[in-house]
Amino acid sequence: MNTKQQTIQKAVSVSGVGLHTGVMATMTFLPAPAHHGYKFQRVDLPGQPIVDADVDNVVDLSRGTTLEQNGARIHTVEHALASLVGLQLDNILIQLDGPEPPIMDGSSIKFIEALQDAGIEEQNAYRNYFEINEYVHYKNPEKDIEIAALPLSDYRLTVMVDYNSRVITSQHAFLNDINLFSSQIANCRTFVFLHELEMLYKQNLIKGGDLTNAIVIVDRDVREGELDYLADLLNKPKVSVNKKEGILNNLDLHYPNEMARHKLLDLVGDLALVGRPIKAQILAARPGHAANVAFAKKIKKLMQKNAANTSPAYDPTQPPVYDFHKIASLLPHRYPFQMIDKIIALDESSVVGIKNVTMNEQYFMGHFPGNPVMPGVLQLESMAQTGGILVLSTVPDPENYWPYLIGIENCRFRRNVVPGDTVIFRCEFISPMKRGIVKMSGRGYVAGQLVCEAEMIASLVKKK
Repeated sequence: MNTKQQTIQKAVSVSGVGLHTGVMATMTFLPAPAHHGYKFQRVDLPGQPIVDADVDNVVDLSRGTTLEQNGARIHTVEHALASLVGLQLDNILIQLDGPEPPIMDGSSIKFIEALQDAGIEEQNAYRNYFEINEYVHYKNPEKDIEIAALPLSDYRLTVMVDYNSRVITSQHAFLNDINLFSSQIANCRTFVFLHELEMLYKQNLIKGGDLTNAIVIVDRDVREGELDYLADLLNKPKVSVNKKEGILNNLDLHYPNEMARHKLLDLVGDLALVGRPIKAQILAARPGHAANVAFAKKIKKLMQKNAANTSPAYDPTQPPVYDFHKIASLLPHRYPFQMIDKIIALDESSVVGIKNVTMNEQYFMGHFPGNPVMPGVLQLESMAQTGGILVLSTVPDPENYWPYLIGIENCRFRRNVVPGDTVIFRCEFISPMKRGIVKMSGRGYVAGQLVCEAEMIASLVKKK
C-alpha cells in the first residue's frame, strides 16, 4: 500500500447515462491538493455546490448510495469511489453536470481506464491511514447480513453472497492486495434479478438501465409472451434467455463469481465514505448498500473517538521532503537549537517534522540528572520550528523572511519524552494568514501516543 498521498496529473472526463435517473451527464475527475479527499461538485446547479464524499451525507440507499449536501444531490456514487480507492488515489474533485455519474457498463472499469490515462502523481504528504485496532461488527439478523473488521496492517476484503437462487449458488470473492483491484474486481458489473426488474421500474428507478450496463438474472420460468414485454420494458427489439446460465440475452459473465466480486466492488466504494484509507481485514456476508453504510458509520465513529491520538505515518526508509541541511538553509537556528532532523511531509496547510531524541542532547547534563526528561519548553521549540517551515512555505522566497513565535495557547504536555524517543510533530493552519500573522495547531507523538500539543501564533517578518 502507498505511503504517500496521490492525485491525478490532469483532468479527464467520461460521459453517459445515469443508471437510476436516466439523465445524461459528463463526469470530470480533476487533480486536488493533499488532504483534499474526495469531493463531488454539481457544476450544473447555481453556485456549483460541493458535496463531500462522507458517510454522514448519505440520504438514500435505494439500490445505490446517494449523497446530499449544500442543496445538491449525487446518486449512485459507489462505482466511481471504488475506482479511486482501487487506484489508491487520495485527492480528487469530481465534477458532474447532472445528478448521477454515468453507469457506463455497470462496473468501475471505464473510470479506472480514464484515471490511468490521466496519470497518477505522488504528493508531498503521507497517507492518513486509519488502522482499525479493535474488532468492529455490524449485524442485521432480519436479512442475515454481517460485516466485520479485524485489525490488520493492510487492506483486504472477503465477501460472501447467497440468494437462495437456483441460478446463483453461494459465491465468495476476495481481494488480498488493493493493487489487484483494477485487474480482478473493477470490470465486475452490477446485477439484478428478473423478479426485481419490473418493481424497480415502477419505483421510478433504473431509468437508465438496459442490457449493456447490468446483468439480469432469470431466476424463474419465463411465461409465454413475457420476453416481448421485457423487450419493450428494456427498449430492445428482442430479448432471450439461456436457460442453462439463467442470464437474460445470453450475456457472458467475466467470472463465474462476478456477482460476489461486484458486491466487493460496492463495499470498497461505500467504505470510501469514512473519509480516510483503511487498514483492516473486512469480512462481509450478504452485504448491501444499507449495511455497508451502517458499517462505515461505525468505523467513522471509532475514527472520531481515536482522532486525538492519531499519529502521522512515518517510514524512516523513505527520503524526507527536507533533510537537516535544507532545514538549516531555511531556519536560522544552529546547535544546540536546531531541533528538527527532517521534514517528511509538507503541503499547503500542514507539515510533519521528526525529532530524534538522544542522550547526547546538551540539556540532559542538568535537566533531571539520572532521570533524563526532554524539557517541555524544548518540545514546544521543536514544534514551533516545524511550524516555522510551514509558515515559510507560504512565500515564494522563504530565504528573505524570519518566522517568529509570538503566542502560545492551550499548551499541554501529556507524557515524558526521554532519550531514544522519536517525536513526530504535526502542525497545521487553523486560520489563513493575515498581514503576516497566522495561527497553527501543533501536536507531538511518540510511538503513536500524544505527548504534547499547543496552539501557536506565528509572525512572518521580512529580513532587512
